[in-house]
Amino acid sequence: MKPDDHATDQAALIMGASGVVLRYGTLVERSRRIARLLRAAGLAPGEALAVALENRPEFLELAWAAHRIGLYFVPVDWHLLPDEAAYIVADCGAQAFAASDRLTRIDELAARLQARPRLRLQVGGAEPWPGFVSYEAHLARHSGEPLEDELDGQPMLYSSGTTGRPKGVKRPLGGSAFGATTWTETLMQRHFGVDRNSVFLMAGPLYHAAPLVWSMSAQRLGATLVVMERFDPEAALQLIERHRATHALMVPTHFVRMLKLDQSRRALFDLSSLRAVVHASAPCPIEVKERMLAWLGPIVHEFYSCTEGVGFAMIGPDEWRAHRGSVGRPLGCKIAILDHDGNELPPGEAGLVYFEGSGKFVYYNDPDKSAAVFDAAGRATVGDIGYLDADGYLYLTDRASQMIISGGVNIYPQEAENVLALHPEIVDVAVLGVPNEEFGEEVKAVVVPVEASRAGPELASRLVDYCRSRLAHYKCPRSVDFVDQLPRLASGKLAKRLLRNRYWRHAEAAAQHHHGVPR
Repeated sequence: MKPDDHATDQAALIMGASGVVLRYGTLVERSRRIARLLRAAGLAPGEALAVALENRPEFLELAWAAHRIGLYFVPVDWHLLPDEAAYIVADCGAQAFAASDRLTRIDELAARLQARPRLRLQVGGAEPWPGFVSYEAHLARHSGEPLEDELDGQPMLYSSGTTGRPKGVKRPLGGSAFGATTWTETLMQRHFGVDRNSVFLMAGPLYHAAPLVWSMSAQRLGATLVVMERFDPEAALQLIERHRATHALMVPTHFVRMLKLDQSRRALFDLSSLRAVVHASAPCPIEVKERMLAWLGPIVHEFYSCTEGVGFAMIGPDEWRAHRGSVGRPLGCKIAILDHDGNELPPGEAGLVYFEGSGKFVYYNDPDKSAAVFDAAGRATVGDIGYLDADGYLYLTDRASQMIISGGVNIYPQEAENVLALHPEIVDVAVLGVPNEEFGEEVKAVVVPVEASRAGPELASRLVDYCRSRLAHYKCPRSVDFVDQLPRLASGKLAKRLLRNRYWRHAEAAAQHHHGVPR
């Protein structure tokens, strides 16, 4: 299905704070105009459109335009600094780029982009930017009539790794006509009952994988999407009540923030319209999940997947109560737990989580990293460690990579380490995730200073500011600890697990006690 299949006067999108409504008829017409604009600029199927926008109607207009004409749609986090954003736009080979004035230092970004992309669209902003053209003005020059030979596109999302530089997750286009049924569309329809009578609250940023894919799938099914410009716990409850939301997609940090509201305050809102609240993107503490179930009832569902899309597991509320701490059973694929020699492990033993039957992808421009994901049998892993119980439910115990998940956002510590390693007041540095009650994890730097006598709050503040001047703030340490030396092996490799254990020993012991994780 596609937006074109639904009543033109039905709301396709409602912005949570502003109340701006985009109806299906308008969404269809505007996405057709943009598709024609992109074709007129010379974009052909298989090329890329990059978009750096906050949550706003134009984000989905552009996404649907890309999907109409067989383009790769590449969301760029608008919080990124110019060098970071320019890297993604250049790496994906984008022939068109749309950005809003929420993107910082646009002049510097434009200079870094050099000759490409050839079409640059300015969304909003009072003053014109050098090298960009007005989104609205150019949109108006093209017809909103149906296009011929519409070909479904694909999202191309960027995921980092141990090198710290993001890599595009690229899947083949497949050649399907626009409107062909997608896997997520079927999932939402069959398992959660999403249809044209549904109202779906989207609490997260659309440039992330799940919010983007689930938002577009909801609109394929004709649901009304309510998108929050930014998450606020009380505003989320107000929106559920005001729009009689039937479904919501959140991350555990959203749960924590809502639960921190006084119970008497939460009780003021009528949430009886909700039929399913789905969460993903980060581990959910057992106590948080239990409190959400006690508050909302048996409507809290969880799924486990990744940007690479190499596997999918899901668990409903009743199943979760019987398998506390599990992220579910595989759906549409098979799970194998392997040791480092590739031997399959029995239930209860933790190892690398591999998925079978979820299709192929590549990390764009990185064949070595692409090859490392798959074993000889064609099974794929993203480095998560876990185990299966006797009933086939998956439990995650660790991540082979040291990726930090803070509030559902993936943070790759190598980026901050690379920046801080060059600071003149530092001998050695490690960046890792440490426990945070609200966000699950927060970023911490552990530093060996050049002069031990200077270790303290002033140096810590300088290091954080130094990092923030070179990277998006959320990637930078929120705190700095000073040590005499870091645990390095004779080879020089940092034994980060030993360092991490200093901060997580108590938290992991409690989790193992509750989750029943084998030691």
